[in-house]
Amino acid sequence: MSEQSPTKFYVEFIDLKEVPVLETHYHDLLEREIGSVEALEAWLQSEQELHNAILEAMLGHQIEFVCDTADAQKRDTYMHDQTVVQPVMLKFEAELDKKFCNSPFMEQLDERRYGLIRRQRLAKVQLFRAENIPLTVREQELVAKYNELMGGLTVEWEGESQPYPFMMPLLDAPDRGIRERAWRAGADARERMKSQMDEILNELVSLRHQMATNAGFENYRDYMFEAKSREYTVEDCYAYHRATETYLVPALNRLNEALQRELGLDTFRPWDVNAKQLQGAPFSTAGELMDGVYEMLQQTDQAFADRFQHMRENGLLDLEVRPGKGPGGFCAPLPLSRDAFIFANFSPSFFAVIALLHEMGHALNFYAQLENDGFRDENFRSEIAELYSHSMELLLSDKLQRFYPEERSFRVARREVLRRGMTMLTGPLAGDVFQHWLYTHPNHTVEERDRKYTEVMKRFMLNSVDISDVESGIASNWFSEPHILAYPFYNIEYSMSELGALQLFEIYRTDPNRAIDLYKQGEAASYERPIAEVYQVTGVEFDFTEPVIRRVALFLEQVIGEFH
Repeated sequence: MSEQSPTKFYVEFIDLKEVPVLETHYHDLLEREIGSVEALEAWLQSEQELHNAILEAMLGHQIEFVCDTADAQKRDTYMHDQTVVQPVMLKFEAELDKKFCNSPFMEQLDERRYGLIRRQRLAKVQLFRAENIPLTVREQELVAKYNELMGGLTVEWEGESQPYPFMMPLLDAPDRGIRERAWRAGADARERMKSQMDEILNELVSLRHQMATNAGFENYRDYMFEAKSREYTVEDCYAYHRATETYLVPALNRLNEALQRELGLDTFRPWDVNAKQLQGAPFSTAGELMDGVYEMLQQTDQAFADRFQHMRENGLLDLEVRPGKGPGGFCAPLPLSRDAFIFANFSPSFFAVIALLHEMGHALNFYAQLENDGFRDENFRSEIAELYSHSMELLLSDKLQRFYPEERSFRVARREVLRRGMTMLTGPLAGDVFQHWLYTHPNHTVEERDRKYTEVMKRFMLNSVDISDVESGIASNWFSEPHILAYPFYNIEYSMSELGALQLFEIYRTDPNRAIDLYKQGEAASYERPIAEVYQVTGVEFDFTEPVIRRVALFLEQVIGEFH
């Protein structure tokens, strides 16, 4: 189903097992004389080439591991990278950061091209603590353990054990009995693994808090805002939380009430939230999924379709569900190969189609950056990257007839894309609120954490949902979200970027060609520019203030109403 190419999809220019050779490359950079601005720029280029070579090998190993977490050799290779190579990288990169920041020519670099790099590296020098290196290594060991556990998690369904993602499309089923059984099967599976996941998150919170205090911060939340060089403040996030609760949560409640009436239900339960009036899976095999998505991309822009076909032909897509495969989906850049890889682990369903479109948006963004020689992973900002993945979902929603040819199903599918837009505004906010609490209350108990997660979900996502007698199933759902454990404080960006994507969708509704041109123009814009500038190039505003949220809530409700 993954149609993997027999050739390796990534380049190993450097053998990461040869640590002395790796160290020699770093020493060469540290010892190089820099006598001019031009020499500093050349040094930065050499540094980036080394970094890209290491990054591609490490990402290749990580992808191979999450594609098959049960393979001991792949796990060992991945863990060697995390426990042996990563400490070497952290040590030498700290020295390289100092060399750059101490150069008398740093301030003479062009602000537009190097301003972000300068700010980030000055922050890294301030944040670096040698004692955090072993903590970072342990952090990655715990994340790897999480992926292994999730890869082995199974649900019991009709007398058979199935991979955990198997039950996801069943939550969409028109039949309420199937939805409830699937929801409870997922909750039972999580309950079996809950104590292990609690231990992992307990240690992660403790490790991360120690990293922050080592660097002179009161908590890990404040440390991460500095580490991410965020262009907004903690208070800005809190204001966003409040505005979302004021305008978006009531709008989501109204949509849920409309769905409840459509389904003819007396009560609205957790297994009703994702109900879709879509009969059957939209595809059976990964090949059918890829065929359909190729056609959708081709109807939108031939260059998009050509990129997808290139990835398919070169083994850069792994989309099947199988035992031992890690959770979720992602797109990883391969900077040396000038390629991107998409990983997804979703059973045949509406969401699997949308997830592939989402990750293809990331891939197109990476390719555009690589083509312009603008890709530097240190400049990666998810507020920008997610704009193009969310926009891809929305801009291709009018092509879903490829998977839902019957007119009513097509209308329902388009409506579901927009309902997802609403949940992508509110859901990531819930994740962000939860993480703010996690890391500003590092001494919390498991029971307090479960109560807080349930409270936050009830506040944002399940406000109009009856969760009586299933609270424990709600409370355990935090570890179904990889971001909570593996990517701390990568959550609110989904919501911010959805606001931008919906603005681009507004343009698309009146002028599709202009919207696609703006999309292509924006995805190629340099990541070294401020977030707001990249959004402006895309024809939208980076604005998550109350007036924008109120307007977007009204717009979404109105458009969703068109598809009833």
